[in-house]
Amino acid sequence: MNLVILVGNLTRDPEVKYTQNGLAVANITVAVNRFGTKEGGPDADFFRVTAFGKQAELAERYLSKGRKVGIEGRIQNDNYEKEGQTVYRDTIIASRIEFLSPKSGGDQFGGGFGGQPDEAFGRSAPQAAYAQAPQGAAPEPVPSGFSALEDDEDDLPF
Repeated sequence: MNLVILVGNLTRDPEVKYTQNGLAVANITVAVNRFGTKEGGPDADFFRVTAFGKQAELAERYLSKGRKVGIEGRIQNDNYEKEGQTVYRDTIIASRIEFLSPKSGGDQFGGGFGGQPDEAFGRSAPQAAYAQAPQGAAPEPVPSGFSALEDDEDDLPF
């Protein structure tokens, strides 16, 4: 199984090109924080991500340097010759891109679409009903298809 899920920030604006057939191809770089690193060691990994078609067009339109994204996709190995040496490179081929930080001055719940339907992915951006309730406020109703979690600490195995 070849499945990758990344959450990180764009290190630069998306670079979008079009094939001769008019297919959009977006190249982005995502910085993903490392947890539990030794002091002085690297604290982030940088991944090259390629998206195609509608995903690429949406990335060009809505993403910019510093925006937080979630990427689901697969790893693809590429290699080529450069000055007599074989160079190996891994690229993430995105099957899904989630916009996790709001557009500037936009929706506080992420998605970047102000709660409007996200037609490219066939679902709605997160709504206020799913936002964390302020401390002391009554809990939000449980969405249909989900059940409430019981908070019984006695059942914890640790």
